[in-house]
Amino acid sequence: MSHIPLRKETDCLNCGATVIGRYCHICGQENTVRHEGFWHIVKHFFYDITHFDSKFFDTLKLLLFKPGFLSKEYVKGKRASYLHPVKMYVFTSAVFFLLFFSFFSSGTLKVGTETPLTKEQRLSMITELEEEAKTDTTTSINAQLALLKDTSRTVTVTDLMKLGDSANFTFINVTGAASKFKSVAQYDSVQRALPNDKKDGWLRRTLKRREIELSQQYGQDPTSGVRKFYDTFLHKLPYLLFISLPLFALFLKLLYIRRKEFFYFDHGIFSIHQYIFSFILLLIVFSFQELYDWLHAGVFNIIAVLLFLSGGFYLYKAMRKFYGQRRAKTITKFIL
Repeated sequence: MSHIPLRKETDCLNCGATVIGRYCHICGQENTVRHEGFWHIVKHFFYDITHFDSKFFDTLKLLLFKPGFLSKEYVKGKRASYLHPVKMYVFTSAVFFLLFFSFFSSGTLKVGTETPLTKEQRLSMITELEEEAKTDTTTSINAQLALLKDTSRTVTVTDLMKLGDSANFTFINVTGAASKFKSVAQYDSVQRALPNDKKDGWLRRTLKRREIELSQQYGQDPTSGVRKFYDTFLHKLPYLLFISLPLFALFLKLLYIRRKEFFYFDHGIFSIHQYIFSFILLLIVFSFQELYDWLHAGVFNIIAVLLFLSGGFYLYKAMRKFYGQRRAKTITKFIL
């Protein structure tokens, strides 16, 4: 409550309703005089900041150490003492992604094709290529053999792919189209020649075209392709999580479909609190992983793994507290 004097008039300046007491019962605005002094504004600002901090940290402590408690309190109607779940989700997710993209996602992505080949792997590949060279005398195979036999250099799969024919490599080959067709035009030509009942459907056709395009683009440089996918995925992760939240709540609704006292809204509140906890937990896990990378002390890696696994235990405890079912039922639903 501020210490600004009350107005003599009883009409609310915001909505026009008659005010009984200090606050309007319609919109909640305080019925104080319109002209505030500078110090009143300063005090009001600091009050809001400290009030938010107090409420945030009190809510955070309960969220971290009493799984399911906040969700249960909220659906009971006890809400004024805690930070609103949506506000807390927005704030926590913003902090998470700010820190994540600033500190944790900037490391070099290591792909298997960049790892230097061992002596045994090189000898095995030399044997295979020498056999292949008996029937295929293209310069690409000879160049690969020369590189593998040069013991003064480290060799990776990427190095070999750069020397090979792009048609021999596929970046992704889920549908098999990338290994059968050299271009989208070739694939389309084959499709046009097929009878209608043998042609691929819209979804399969779209997937095959995209697969061929990716293989053409990244066939000789899969590392760039993986990095591109990795960066795209990371930057779309906030949207994916936001979309997945109502889907997670829907899944909980189906799991507890016989519990008629729980509405979809209640499952949504529970899901929001779980996501907030996950953001905080992941930041702590990533921090220990960074410490491991810097100091190379195995204990940090062990702590990171244990903390990550504790997220599952937290979810089980939260489900048991919020939904109030026996251990056996909760464990079954948790596994699902």
